[in-house]
Amino acid sequence: MRQAIDEARAALETDDVPVGAIVVDRDGEVIGVGRNERELRQDPTAHAEVVALRQAAWKRDDWHLTDATLVVTLEPCLMCAGAILSSRVPRVVFGAWDEKAGAAGSVYDVLRDRRLNHRVEVVAGIESEACSELLTRFFRDERAGRLGGFRA
Repeated sequence: MRQAIDEARAALETDDVPVGAIVVDRDGEVIGVGRNERELRQDPTAHAEVVALRQAAWKRDDWHLTDATLVVTLEPCLMCAGAILSSRVPRVVFGAWDEKAGAAGSVYDVLRDRRLNHRVEVVAGIESEACSELLTRFFRDERAGRLGGFRA
């Protein structure tokens, strides 16, 4: 999780929401690294999880990530949950819950939906305070900047 948090911090350099992700194989080797890059790339699909999964699949030359674990600082959204299911990742570890858009147990529970052909083990709340603090600070600062000092 520490490496994912470092990636989240790096996302701040491009004014992206600070979310970071890594993919590790069964031996604990990092095979994919990602951070939010939506602002950097002007790509709505450039979420940390998708970036890390793409890198892992490319490194493996195989989209089947059946022995991998995705570690991410924020609960995956619906799009990322779909990518996780599609890549057959068996385990997701995340830090902060996303009470507005989470798809791993808070708003939706797509990763463990028994109606689907693949289910994922979900481990939540790892380093949750550190992950949440990055996001809280980012959105507080963003709101302050957007207001430009104007107070109604």
